Amino acid sequence: MKTFNPLNLLFLFLIGFNFSCLQTNKSENQKPLAKHVILIGSDGFGAYAFNKAKVPNLRKLMQEGSYSLEARCVLPSSSAVNWASMIMGSGPELHGYTEWGSKTPELPSRIIGKGNIYPTIFSLIEEQLPEAKKGVVYTWGGIGYLFEKSMVDIDYNGKTDVDTAKKALKFIVDEKPALTFIHFDEPDGAGHNIGHDTPEYYEAVEKIDSLVGIIITTLEKNNLMDDTAIIFSSDHGGIGKGHGGKTLEEVEIPWILCCKNIPKKGKLNSSIVTYDTAATIAQILGIEQPQYWTGRSVLSEIK
Repeated sequence: MKTFNPLNLLFLFLIGFNFSCLQTNKSENQKPLAKHVILIGSDGFGAYAFNKAKVPNLRKLMQEGSYSLEARCVLPSSSAVNWASMIMGSGPELHGYTEWGSKTPELPSRIIGKGNIYPTIFSLIEEQLPEAKKGVVYTWGGIGYLFEKSMVDIDYNGKTDVDTAKKALKFIVDEKPALTFIHFDEPDGAGHNIGHDTPEYYEAVEKIDSLVGIIITTLEKNNLMDDTAIIFSSDHGGIGKGHGGKTLEEVEIPWILCCKNIPKKGKLNSSIVTYDTAATIAQILGIEQPQYWTGRSVLSEIK
């Protein structure tokens, strides 16, 4: 004759309780924090630019959100490798893009997704939010090799940063996309042609700030600001007329997040690497990131 053991009942209760907690935490982690994310990337915008340039619109985002001026790009501190890392949630050792102008991976990608490249944030949205709109609008043509063109609703290579901004804003206002990646080519051009840490470089930085102001104003006029998360960052800084090296002037980049649904924390002291951007976007939109991504959501340091 078997006897009733109350410990068995307690054991079953604890299993059920823990499972319930896991399910609750999982659903909470997947709850979207904003309907729209706008990722603004400014080429060659070193974090040091904030010391001398007048950037009131970016400072407004910093004051109303969270930021770091000590975030870092991956090495080498060049364009394609870092733009790829920003939207692929991983560094070059996994996605394989290793050079300034990489069009295809020099190192075989660890994973090949349905878009025939290492999966970006756009492929995650395509898979988990199939009805959501998404797009990439960029001034530097090299961006066009770094995302799944078949998975976006707009793929536009602007002639100038002003052209890029206008096209992106029309898409945002008309389509209300879940994610828009806006790439501006300056101040990289000024840095290469005239030099970083020059009056001309800071003038180019300030023009980018004015475009950020236009984006903010447009969102406010169209009642989109409350449901939108804006992330501003860069691929690298620069020194002299170049970049690609290991100095802080080349490696440190700004990282700014502003969203009314996310607590503002001001200056962040945690380490941020550019591939953390994709992981952060995924959490904001309430989607799961894959195991093969190495980025960590910055939101863990904000909440």
